[in-house]
Amino acid sequence: MDGARQVGKSFIIRHVSKKLFKNYIEVNLLEDSLSERRFERVGSVNDFYFQLSMVYGDLMDSRENTLIFLDEIQAYPHLLTLLKFLREDNKFTYIASGSLLGVTLARTSSIPMGGIEILPMYPLDFEEFLLANGFNRAAIQRLKADFANRKQQDETTHRNLMDLFKRYLIVGGMPDAVNSFVETRNVAKIRKVQSEIHEFYATDASKYDQENRLKIRRIYDMVPSNLGNKKKRVVASKIDNKKGAVMSKYSDEFDYLTNSGIALEVDAVSAPKFPLLESGTKNLLKLYMNDVGILSNILYGMNPKAILDDERSINLGTLYENMVACELKAHGFRLFYYDNRDRGEVDFLVDDYADLSCLPIEVKSGKDYYIHRALNNFLETKDYNVRKGIVFSNERKVFTDEKNITYMPIYYVMFVEPYAGIFQVLL
Repeated sequence: MDGARQVGKSFIIRHVSKKLFKNYIEVNLLEDSLSERRFERVGSVNDFYFQLSMVYGDLMDSRENTLIFLDEIQAYPHLLTLLKFLREDNKFTYIASGSLLGVTLARTSSIPMGGIEILPMYPLDFEEFLLANGFNRAAIQRLKADFANRKQQDETTHRNLMDLFKRYLIVGGMPDAVNSFVETRNVAKIRKVQSEIHEFYATDASKYDQENRLKIRRIYDMVPSNLGNKKKRVVASKIDNKKGAVMSKYSDEFDYLTNSGIALEVDAVSAPKFPLLESGTKNLLKLYMNDVGILSNILYGMNPKAILDDERSINLGTLYENMVACELKAHGFRLFYYDNRDRGEVDFLVDDYADLSCLPIEVKSGKDYYIHRALNNFLETKDYNVRKGIVFSNERKVFTDEKNITYMPIYYVMFVEPYAGIFQVLL
């Protein structure tokens, strides 16, 4: 299980495993690397069993009733290679996780193909936030049906959902922050959790990448200010304040930020074709925070008034876009945006597997949600073969205009899935 620090990997593994297995064994390999070092030189399946049996021999029964959880496995990358052989030996059931597992996987070339299944984990998305706040599953299913049928909510339901959405912008999806919100409603406590996580991320960079740590920290610290710019993309010359710097010079730093899960990468596309992976470029890169709550803490600190009261003098577009980026990423989309010198810029492009095309998405936080020149230009370009677009905004109305652009309230983004159309056809 791969994911950034503090998204709840260890908690959910323990919670589920103890319910499903009679014998539960948990080994924190980071702790082991700092103390006994039992698994440092393990090179075979039998070596692993021997070291494990010294502490947990009484719990090592059978595959059906014994689960072994290897936490912080990035501390011993050679065990990632061993996982395939442990699986083939088939004596026990295994699950592993790590706070920087994505970075380790990217740097480990000896992982056997097909040896492990990687499951990504993200902060709570908006639907999960609703559930954490007592929202009924049946109500969510009704909302999902309304989304599929392009049906708008009544004024009261819309107002309640927007109220929860605004609180999600403040709280975000980090489990500790959500728990603090549910239990206390105390902004100071929520912000304390977010500040600690934000600092953890920066500290991790210095621990695991000594050579590039200052550049990683610099790029990470620049994310909120970049998102406040009109273009929002990373500018290479501003990282080291060197004219003529190119993005490729910082590829290792970008890889660390995205593989560790603390930033979300959005690549530029100027002439889209399906699948978008074939037309993306990293030369015009955007980075979003992995949690909208952490971003709102950086931007607004202890005063959430701008978010809750829709202060006209403050543009919440940055938060709205970051929330949508987090939501789409958690739903399995690879993220792109449209950038064309002549036709303009569209916030997000994702693959639409139902139509074998791409889906442009615009995010609006103000009243001018119907003004989107770049999206109009995009849809009018016949070479792209794009049939529809979506605009998410504060507005309650749901309708499709003559350009086949569907306008929806922002909370409906929780139902956008890569294969939704295909499933609907098959069912």
